[in-house]
Amino acid sequence: MRKTTTLFTAFFIMLSLASFAQKKNKKNAEAAPAPQSQVAKPAKKSAFKKYIEIVTEEAISDEGLFVVHKIGDKNYYEVPFDLLGKDMLLVSRISKIADGIGGGYTTAGSKSNEQVVQWTRMQNSILLRSISFDNVAADSLPIYLSVEANNYHPILASFKIEAFNSDSTAALIEVTDLFLSDIPALSGLSASLRKQYQVRNLDKERSFITRMASYPENIEVRHDMTYNAATPPSNSRSGTISMELSQSMYLLPSQPMQARLHDQRVGWFTTRQIDYGSEALKSDEKTYIRRWRLEPKDPEAYARGELVEPVKPIVYYLDPATPEKWRKYFRQGIEDWQVAFEAAGFKNAIIAKDAPTKEEDPDWSAEDSRYSTVRYVATTARNAMGPSVSDPRSGEIIESDIVWFHNHLRSYRNRYLLETGAANPSARTLNTPDEEIGEMMRRVISHEIGHAIGLPHNMKASYAYPTDSLRSASFTQKWGLATTIMDYTRYNYVAQPGDEGVRWVRMLGPYDSYAVNWGYRYIPNAKSPEAEKPTLNNWIREKAGDPIYLFSGGNSFDPSAQTESVGDDAVKASTYGLANLKIVAPNLAKWTATAGEGYGDLEEMYGELIGVWSRFANHVVTNIGGVYEQYKTTDQEGVTYTPTSKAEQVNSMKFLNEHVFTTPDWLLQKEILNNIEPSGAVSSIGSLQSRILSNVLRKDRLERMIDNEALNGSTAYSMTQMLSDLRKGIWSELSGSKDIDAFRRNLQRSHVERLASLMTQDEKSRSDISAAVRAELKTIQSTVRSASSRYSSGMVQNHLRDIDALVDSLLDSE
Repeated sequence: MRKTTTLFTAFFIMLSLASFAQKKNKKNAEAAPAPQSQVAKPAKKSAFKKYIEIVTEEAISDEGLFVVHKIGDKNYYEVPFDLLGKDMLLVSRISKIADGIGGGYTTAGSKSNEQVVQWTRMQNSILLRSISFDNVAADSLPIYLSVEANNYHPILASFKIEAFNSDSTAALIEVTDLFLSDIPALSGLSASLRKQYQVRNLDKERSFITRMASYPENIEVRHDMTYNAATPPSNSRSGTISMELSQSMYLLPSQPMQARLHDQRVGWFTTRQIDYGSEALKSDEKTYIRRWRLEPKDPEAYARGELVEPVKPIVYYLDPATPEKWRKYFRQGIEDWQVAFEAAGFKNAIIAKDAPTKEEDPDWSAEDSRYSTVRYVATTARNAMGPSVSDPRSGEIIESDIVWFHNHLRSYRNRYLLETGAANPSARTLNTPDEEIGEMMRRVISHEIGHAIGLPHNMKASYAYPTDSLRSASFTQKWGLATTIMDYTRYNYVAQPGDEGVRWVRMLGPYDSYAVNWGYRYIPNAKSPEAEKPTLNNWIREKAGDPIYLFSGGNSFDPSAQTESVGDDAVKASTYGLANLKIVAPNLAKWTATAGEGYGDLEEMYGELIGVWSRFANHVVTNIGGVYEQYKTTDQEGVTYTPTSKAEQVNSMKFLNEHVFTTPDWLLQKEILNNIEPSGAVSSIGSLQSRILSNVLRKDRLERMIDNEALNGSTAYSMTQMLSDLRKGIWSELSGSKDIDAFRRNLQRSHVERLASLMTQDEKSRSDISAAVRAELKTIQSTVRSASSRYSSGMVQNHLRDIDALVDSLLDSE
């Protein structure tokens, strides 16, 4: 039985082997050539091309963060897989711009957008997403899931994967259309500008990529964008707006810098987040200051109070285009900030260098994000800027490019002559000495560097110094004109003829060192922003009550936070300033004359002279209905808002009636007016006075006066008293039979028209303003009717009758 089984088993094995041999032979036979009808279908073609089929020998390539290629008219990125999902900062700037866009306020170098992006893969595509850090939560918390679900990141663009590099570590994608399509997130034209210039579309046939470069930490692309527009701001017959855009993509640090919480009592540029993981019983808004990452090389020496160099100092390279004679002033303007960083414990924290030559470093480029620069731009724009790029996750400033526009020199020369020429002989020329121009440039660069290290304007800084102290040589040479270079206190217009040795130009002050210490001092034992807060608060409280250390970005209602002002008394400062302008005006033609030249410079300077006087006057206006603002926390004594005193307001109205609303004969220089225009003096002065009058009669100013009277009674300067004082000043001729000249007639018309405008503004929700204004109009009408009989004929009588009829029509329409 066992033998039979064995034989049976052997038979089946042999049968199986024979069957296997037949199948094998059949398979081999099918591999041989066969009739066409019997050929198997070819394998499915790969979705990807071979790398060498695309990146051929004609490719112009550059290696860096990504490998980038230009192949004919196509442009490619190799996106490394190990950088997928990494945070990168994409900054869009306008590098070249058409004349007149944005009314001249948008200039070359302006940033049009800044956003965090991530490259991600979705099957056979690479996606570019815009990532927001406005709403956050720690990924270890349950609420993180909700934050992610309710803040889905938009896809800016999708790219088909064309191929993989040789070791399959990167995907090759074509990015040409990313820069030649009208993607709003990358565009230089805002929606409002598109509407203003009636932009129809982007013309791809006239748009192209001009440059693509890759560096270790960033990629730079420049591309020309041409739009069809019905009403372009310049070259209108072309129907075209062209601009060159710069797209800079930076790899952000893998470990964000520890953020520092902002406190509004110290001025800093900021970035904001809503933290849903906070223990507060709400979505907690966190505001962080923007600053460079400065860490001590020797933490132990730093902790002992020694000055220590930072691990990575802030270095600015000078543009090779900077004229040689100005370079030393630019270097000084940058390194002036070293003293402020020393207050924070760092030495050599900020350094100026010349850009290396091609021989010294052939790969150096101002567009490389590892290098911050001071650019010298040949343009007619009168400006300078201190922009920076920062990490929105932490506020860390990544890089910065200061921009100096060549014609900015002209603005400073003009203001120097107008505001200091009465007491400063060297300012009485259009050919200001190079040393003095250099000093002005140095301080402008310092101001812009201040912005670039995180500091905004501080308009409260000038108010810290007594006005009369600005006439002292010893005071101004030691303390400057304001407590910070970040105020707009450009020149000392208070100093009078005979005030020898005073400082004319601004400089850094004590607030600068205080603010830099507060923002940059390393606090080693604080391992979180919240842990730093008690120390930061103590530093502020140590200076509480000292005006030197106060901050305000400026506003329309605080007399102590006015742009372009100097000193703590606007009436006194403007009185000094006016006295100086009365010396400058009759000498302006002589000081600006150039043999063989026309009167263009004189016309320009005269227009700016009127502007200077207007600023002086408006500083005084702010006292009326003014409210002092001083930021406080709940653990500090005192209040945040304090109205200006009645005495200050009464004195200010007296100044305006005596010096602003009277006819400014000192401005009516025949030698100037007869050489710059055939007519227009009456309307120019009328416009000046009308603008200041409108400022006095602003609705919000009157509302503050109403509030002040309601809260403080007779100690307040009431709205009705102010309106009465203003009327008595503007219509003072009617108390007798004095002549009313053309300038005053213009002002009186403007007064009635402005009162009428206030009634219109107030008509929807009637308030005390309407009632007071109507009473003023009736009083003016009554006074005009009574006085008109004393003027027998002529233009004055016509004017008074016209005012009577105008008031009638206004009150009837009511």
